[in-house]
Amino acid sequence: MLENLSNRLQSIFSGLRGKGRLTEDDINDAMRQIRLALLEADVNFKVVKRFVADTKERCLTAEVLDSLTPAQNVVKIVLDELTQLLGEGDSALELSSRIPNVIMLVGLQGSGKTTAAAKLAYRLAQDGHSPLLVACDVYRPAAIEQLKTLGGEIGVRVFSEQGADPVQIARDGVDDAIDSLRDIVIIDTAGRLHVDEAMMQEAAAIRDATEPEQILMVVDAMTGQDVVNVAQAFAEQVDFDGVIMSKMDGDARGGGALSIHEVTGKPIKFISSGEKPDSLEPFHPDRMAKRILGMGDMVSLIENAMRVQQEEEEAEEAERLLRAQLNLNDFITMNRQLRKMGGVAKLISALPGGDRALGSGQVDEGALDAMEVIINSMTKEERLRPDILNGSRRARIAAGAGVTVTEVNQLIKKFNETKKMMRKMMGGVDQQMSGKGRGKKGRRRNRALGGMGDLGGMSMRDLKKLQDLMQQ
Repeated sequence: MLENLSNRLQSIFSGLRGKGRLTEDDINDAMRQIRLALLEADVNFKVVKRFVADTKERCLTAEVLDSLTPAQNVVKIVLDELTQLLGEGDSALELSSRIPNVIMLVGLQGSGKTTAAAKLAYRLAQDGHSPLLVACDVYRPAAIEQLKTLGGEIGVRVFSEQGADPVQIARDGVDDAIDSLRDIVIIDTAGRLHVDEAMMQEAAAIRDATEPEQILMVVDAMTGQDVVNVAQAFAEQVDFDGVIMSKMDGDARGGGALSIHEVTGKPIKFISSGEKPDSLEPFHPDRMAKRILGMGDMVSLIENAMRVQQEEEEAEEAERLLRAQLNLNDFITMNRQLRKMGGVAKLISALPGGDRALGSGQVDEGALDAMEVIINSMTKEERLRPDILNGSRRARIAAGAGVTVTEVNQLIKKFNETKKMMRKMMGGVDQQMSGKGRGKKGRRRNRALGGMGDLGGMSMRDLKKLQDLMQQ
């Protein structure tokens, strides 16, 4: 999602960096290209007009044109404006002291509302809450069964009633949560293929009956500009508090994600980029803006690493992964850690230039699973020291795994390429983030930022310090 826009913007900035000084014509040409890139990404045309006008006005100041590094100033201005466009500041889920807190999900049919309800329940459960899912979609075939299946997979109970009115189901669900000592209720409401009065009236009735702390609208990121019209209709009728943007891993242009906050004034609270229960993530406008501009998202990467490192054994494995010093002995176990962090593709996409590397096909995520059978045929020493795998050893391993020697050779080649790619990516972070700091504080900051290529050598406390530094 948004990959084409990211590539276009990076290309525009590359052209600007080749010029020692920028003229007004250079700025006008860059703004024209940015306008076309945003429109091609299906961003709402009114949003594009305001964005380009504000950005252009800031770029045409003497401070930028007379600067020794005008291209860097332009990139900084675009980053600031893009962050503001996406919602400036983090919009955390707001919960009150009321027990239970009620969260109501609304949206069109097919937007991923039921799946989002289960993902949100999983996330809240991981944070120590005791959620209850309430199935109020009595119209879509198998909607209730789908929610029950998802609830069973994540260990969250689902409340439902056959033949009852959705408003009554929602009311009874809240009562059940009180009786069963659940502190959060997540109501999955019914949707339609398009906005209609009956859907809005039912949503408003459920809202009035349960008085939710938060009403979240689930939006399919692949909808395009039409998502703005849908969001405006829900904002007028139901007055939702925030947005869950689903299907961010799709291949659509994704302009709706850039338009919705500017048009409705409602923040994007979560984004979902996968089918797994843990694929729902808090939305950070500044981090998304950096990703779009090809600057990576190292803060989220660190947070992911910290989350995975909850236990001592997992921490050690994640450290080896992040410093790209893997061995075959722990590679199978590392695969589990990668899955928890979203997979190799997600890890590398968070690094500066990572999206481009993925787009060029330099990373083969499926190779991890294919390695297991062959690795299981190796001795402990061979897994620990793959450099000792000579011809005879490889032939023995191939026979034991039921594969050819060529396949064993390909495994070793892919393993080495994976290590090389991750080492290269981490080295790029070193170059981008290291700098010349003065004084004790500056040296401390440089040691933290410059050490990004060796995250694995850091303790949990070091990672937390590094995270705080990057957010300053």
